[in-house]
Amino acid sequence: MNKILIAYFSRADENYVDGQLKYLEKGNTQVVAEKIQSLTGGELFKIEAEKSYAKDYTTCVEQAHQDQVANVFPKLKQTLKDISQYDEIYLGYPNYWSTMPMAVFTFLTSMDTSGKLIHPFCTHEGSGFGQSLKDLEKLCPQARITSGLSLYGSKVAQSEKDIEQWVQSKGE
Repeated sequence: MNKILIAYFSRADENYVDGQLKYLEKGNTQVVAEKIQSLTGGELFKIEAEKSYAKDYTTCVEQAHQDQVANVFPKLKQTLKDISQYDEIYLGYPNYWSTMPMAVFTFLTSMDTSGKLIHPFCTHEGSGFGQSLKDLEKLCPQARITSGLSLYGSKVAQSEKDIEQWVQSKGE
């Protein structure tokens, strides 16, 4: 049986949901990651920058944009230096400025993903994967990246069947 890692970046606090700002106890990507964990039995790993983004949405968006423009690879609270024990990686993130949050870039560049099967999943409010899949291919050229799952963050609670079907299909 394959050993599975579910690595994800997620942000709670104030978020943009259905055209308005709402406070979330748990980030949308975390909700999806936990559902994948319940379906696969994989190990969860939360990707977190040492310095968190602001709790209010507008400031967070500005900070994320500044990090991307400056190509900042933030230090992470914890790392996984060796992922050799994992055969498959479910990689989750919200769409930040048409790609992955920069903490996910840090995570991916800190290890060898050669030969790994990566199943990307993304939450968003209308922009889908943006260019994140192309960025993922550049960061992990020796990995096999499957068809990802893109979900509206505001609809994750109603997306259980989509998540189940995607996990069962292994992103194929």
